[in-house]
Amino acid sequence: MRAFGTGVYNRSMNKIQTPPKQTNNDGKPRHIGVEIEFSGLDLHAAADLVKEVFGGDVAEKSPHRLFVEDTVIGDFEVELDTQFAHPKSEDTAEQREARKLIGDLSTSFVPVEIVGPPAPLESLEQFDALIDALREVGAEGTKDAISYAFGLQLNPEASSLQADDILATLQAYVLMSPLLRRRIDVDVVRRILPYIDPFPSEYVRQILDPGYAPDMAALIDDYIAGNPTRNRELDMLPLFKHLDEDRVVASLDDPLIKARPTYHYRLPDTNFNKPGWGAVEEWNRWVIVEKLADHSERRQKLARAWLDKSPEDFLDRLSMSLQDWLDTFSE
Repeated sequence: MRAFGTGVYNRSMNKIQTPPKQTNNDGKPRHIGVEIEFSGLDLHAAADLVKEVFGGDVAEKSPHRLFVEDTVIGDFEVELDTQFAHPKSEDTAEQREARKLIGDLSTSFVPVEIVGPPAPLESLEQFDALIDALREVGAEGTKDAISYAFGLQLNPEASSLQADDILATLQAYVLMSPLLRRRIDVDVVRRILPYIDPFPSEYVRQILDPGYAPDMAALIDDYIAGNPTRNRELDMLPLFKHLDEDRVVASLDDPLIKARPTYHYRLPDTNFNKPGWGAVEEWNRWVIVEKLADHSERRQKLARAWLDKSPEDFLDRLSMSLQDWLDTFSE
């Protein structure tokens, strides 16, 4: 394993910001998952870079899915990002061959995805080292072609599994969403495509209403009624499926919804073109959401302002106030 902090991995990294709550619902240190989508590099080359940074051994599970096993933080998947290229246990030999052909034909336009295991928050520095390594060998990100709608997705473990705490995070996120989009400068193609759609204003108004205080069942039901899709900038379905699988499956029986105790934050681009960009920078933006969620007075004040103004001019009219909040949170 190449030494961290030397050679291609030598960068001036952002300091990892500490979230207001550092333990999970069981009182153990929180973990985070990282997913990186890109093109310009084949699966084996990408898996070798994961091995360089994190150690482990590369194993081929199917023609278009590799694992990097027994790394210092767990097992990685490196795969072609389309379900149609990957065999299922019930497939016949002919179906397996057809899936291999689909994968072979789609490698030029379907991204490679590196999916990391749940890992300690400090491992974000190693993910930045991996991003530097990918950049160095020519991996292509969102800005490298008009058709590249690639993202870096974070899966921060929830600090609490209580309905009121989850609602607070949702409220904080919808309030911060316009500013996050502006600061990330989300690629125009990703804005047009449905993968990171913003929450409908009717749903935002519902959850910001000062009288809204659902129990878990109502919180999940209301979310699915307003957002019957995985295509949201903050996808709550994995967390809700973890909490109440039967309730989610009854409304959305989608095998791509994987139950896990995390927020599935899908908004950031894969921004190899920006020097120094990486998982730490995007995590630090997410921490601002958590800090707002943790500060009920400020969150409620911003919610009242949102409800009093149209969603379209909320950010412009309150940009100075939001900046004041951000400056305070950074202290």
